[in-house]
Amino acid sequence: MNYLQCSKQELEQEYQSLKKLYEDEKGKGLSLNMARGKPGKAQLDLSLDMLDVVNSKSDFVGADKMDCRNYGILEGIEECRKLFGEILGVDYQNVMVGGSSSLNMMFDTISCLMTKPVVEGGKPWYEVENRKFLCPVPGYDRHFGITGYYGFEMIPIPMSEDGPDMDMIEKLTAEDDTIKGIWCVPKYSNPQGITYSDETVRRLANLKPAAKDFRIMWDNAYCIHDINDTPDELLNIYDECVKAGNEDLPLLFCSTSKITFPGAGVAAMAASPNNMKVFKERYNFQVISYDKLNMLRHVKYFGNYQGVLDHMQKHKAVLAPKFEIVLDTLESELVPVGIGTWTKPNGGYFVSIDVLEGTAKRVVALCREAGLVLTGAGATYPNGFDPKDANIRIAPSFPPNDELQLAMDVFCICVKLAAVEKLLEA
Repeated sequence: MNYLQCSKQELEQEYQSLKKLYEDEKGKGLSLNMARGKPGKAQLDLSLDMLDVVNSKSDFVGADKMDCRNYGILEGIEECRKLFGEILGVDYQNVMVGGSSSLNMMFDTISCLMTKPVVEGGKPWYEVENRKFLCPVPGYDRHFGITGYYGFEMIPIPMSEDGPDMDMIEKLTAEDDTIKGIWCVPKYSNPQGITYSDETVRRLANLKPAAKDFRIMWDNAYCIHDINDTPDELLNIYDECVKAGNEDLPLLFCSTSKITFPGAGVAAMAASPNNMKVFKERYNFQVISYDKLNMLRHVKYFGNYQGVLDHMQKHKAVLAPKFEIVLDTLESELVPVGIGTWTKPNGGYFVSIDVLEGTAKRVVALCREAGLVLTGAGATYPNGFDPKDANIRIAPSFPPNDELQLAMDVFCICVKLAAVEKLLEA
């Protein structure tokens, strides 16, 4: 039964049927959560042995010949910088290793540029009236939260299967020097799971923005987070920027948050020497050194980059069945009724679904009443405003598989119920 082709009488009958199913689910007293991309217990257990790698009998001296228990080495221990250099595809000399959170490093980066010019003769961003930031949508709510906190007008940039709309980006950045940057999750984007095409990466690298301090915030959070045997490939943004004479354009970030322990991982950023000089000046005042014991623990555990890739195969074995549950349920429940379009990513942590326009908030509310918590409708847009009220982010990683199936069953009932309600109003 395709809802879009049903008569009002058929929709009314379907509504009664769905309402009964929904009340049955509510009566189960469920407590399910697909709100955020948190690794599940099975994933966290994969790294437990790492906690035994550094102990009271360990040699705490790293390649820098410094005792990792003490102060010092602002940019992080050399072997950890080299590991992240391979992950990010840059020379380790351009890498700084921080604490456990790449989000924290991104916040600090924007904060630094608010108060310190990054180009000679430039202004700190707080002095720029009507400052703006480009935000590919749907996108990562915490990115938008940072630039929203610092008072930027956030300009939505539509996403396609190749990445953000480059025609729009090139035009806007060339004409307006108050546009200071763009957020990018270039591989397995949050929430759609899209990987930027080679052409998109090259066009970003060749931008000629009116603002000389325009920066690409390249959050490569899912750079090695594949979930099948046909992973996407992402062109190296830093190499392309060097070729284009735009070495200072990108600021790269990643972490082990979804590789080892989200609350006790290691984060890193990479940037050109010109950029890094500005950031290190700030960090010199902000921190003496980050947790070198944790850096050492990660390096000893993985050994090298191949060790990280081998570890990610274990994550893939856990995550792949979860994505299958989500996609198979959407296929079986929503395709027959003609409601909803969704992505089928090759990696990352999310599935993005567009439900019937004007019903996303209703779907999330219905789910909440039935005991299923989702990321808020609109969260994938700046200021929480989705003009179509259609996009919902599904995060399959945290629930055990049996609970995930229950959650998806509830979700699909709510999507159909909200759609029928909306169509009956027309």
